[in-house]
Amino acid sequence: MNTRCSLLRLRRKQFIPSLLTLLSICVLLLVKYSYITDLLLFPAASDVQTFHRYNVNCSAIYDMDPVEVGKSLTIRSEKVVEDEDESLVNYTSNCSSFHQSRGYNDVCVSKEEKNFPLAYSLVVHKSAWMVERLIRALYSPSNIYCIHYDQKSSAQFISAMEGLARCLPNVFIASKRESVFYASISRLKADLNCLSDLSSSEVKWKYVINLCGQDFPLRSNIELVSELKKLNGANMLETSRPSESKKQRFTFHHELKDVSFEYQKLPVKTERKKSPPPHGIEVFSGNAYFVLSREFVAHLNASVVVKDFLAWSEDTYSPDEHFWATLVRLPGVPGEVSRSQPDITDLMSRTRLVKWQYLEDKLYPPCTGQHVRSVCIFGAAEMRWLLNYGHWFANKFDPKVDPILIQCLEEKLQEKQKFFQSQTLKTCPKG
Repeated sequence: MNTRCSLLRLRRKQFIPSLLTLLSICVLLLVKYSYITDLLLFPAASDVQTFHRYNVNCSAIYDMDPVEVGKSLTIRSEKVVEDEDESLVNYTSNCSSFHQSRGYNDVCVSKEEKNFPLAYSLVVHKSAWMVERLIRALYSPSNIYCIHYDQKSSAQFISAMEGLARCLPNVFIASKRESVFYASISRLKADLNCLSDLSSSEVKWKYVINLCGQDFPLRSNIELVSELKKLNGANMLETSRPSESKKQRFTFHHELKDVSFEYQKLPVKTERKKSPPPHGIEVFSGNAYFVLSREFVAHLNASVVVKDFLAWSEDTYSPDEHFWATLVRLPGVPGEVSRSQPDITDLMSRTRLVKWQYLEDKLYPPCTGQHVRSVCIFGAAEMRWLLNYGHWFANKFDPKVDPILIQCLEEKLQEKQKFFQSQTLKTCPKG
């Protein structure tokens, strides 16, 4: 009998730790499930919620930690709530609160940045919070920012842009605005309108950079200043000899016509051949994005050749993709790239890093986000590659595709800005 009781007591003692272990595992699983549920349904918020933020470790994602990258994929697989333009309209109705909640009051300026102001032309049409986050990532009180919103944009988006311009003294709306249609002259004119306004600004900026709403910087402002100073007056943009297929874009007359898909209107090729470019200009091909010196822009504004070339480009397809690439090759322009020099491709120009689907696994690793018309919308697993490739900006980003990447780029850029500013003299707001 005593032996039987002893065995029962022994089994009970062995069972209790096992039960406790099982209960502990269940509790841990419940905590983990609750954590993930909270993470997906209730994103972490700052003291004043401005847009959705998520509880992720960006340093671990940068280091390609499989658990943290996996967490970002889990978040992305859920339906991501889009931040409404109306909420930015509401926040900018109180500029003081907006400055405080978004940290504009805390931005320091190094002596190097103050002496080398930059100008931006932002041609945008939707996703107001993404525009604000783009400006915030690049923000310096010494810079100046021109916003050109599409005349077709929603009333809420326009109100949000006007709110940004009202609250930020170095942000303004272009004095002349276009109804922008894809691949038409209107896209080029939108940038030209901002360049005209920026040229008459009291801010003596050194370089101007154009951006769209799905761009994001890969360098902090102080890093950009350091890189641009090295150009020593040269311009940075893609300029290559056009392929036979691209020559069709400016060899034939194009007409803006209604189309049945998302663009509404599109330049359509006709069979009518165009006259040769004026002044014997040799046309080069590139993209819509540039980094231009102040001297180059001043030359454009005063040049009859440039004015005639712009008029000639009116009925071409996507004139912004040959206009800048050609002008930088004109003899005698500030920062001229000689026509005899080799092509400057998009991978050689640091202005914009774009990942094309048909070049993945050849020139760069596969897209971890998703493709739209053969262009990669980047995912969080590409953050390390993006920051280390060497370009200054990249395209495309979309918070509906991967909100984690944008949030982590913001965090990394702020870290780098603070680190590089710590190495130099800087002026910070009082208080």
